[in-house]
Amino acid sequence: MSEVYRIATIDDAEEQFKVIDGAYESIRELGITFRAANADIEMIRENILENTSYVLEIDGSIAATISMKNLPELTELPFLYWFAVLPAFKNQGVGNRLLSYVEEVIVRNTLLAPGVVLATSKNHPWLLPMYERKGYEAFFERPLGDTDTLIFLKKTLIEQGQPAL
Repeated sequence: MSEVYRIATIDDAEEQFKVIDGAYESIRELGITFRAANADIEMIRENILENTSYVLEIDGSIAATISMKNLPELTELPFLYWFAVLPAFKNQGVGNRLLSYVEEVIVRNTLLAPGVVLATSKNHPWLLPMYERKGYEAFFERPLGDTDTLIFLKKTLIEQGQPAL
């Protein structure tokens, strides 16, 4: 089994759409109004062109994806979003490997950022506790739709005084 971590290109848009659409099916069923839950192929293409999107390929096919951009109105740290694992790879550690790669290799070691931010729904039954177990801590909230709250979480990757690796 070969694994390749890389930046998505516009040629990946259709395959990346299938990953995101499949992964966010449960989000749609929960009625959570994440933008990614209703993304179409044009939104995927626009995201690839305007931001940085990473993929984890397993044996030549995209198994997981996560995107990164700046949210200067909220934080100076990189913001991760549209995190998705193809349902066929769910519960196999694929998402953990991609998230760790982006946190450590990209954000900490390449960008030399001291931390990273992501967001999730307060109403989602397991995402918030999962991110908390991975070291993320809530620091900001804002409404998400009429009955939900978007929780922004940050994770420290480089402690003050600690050199980047």
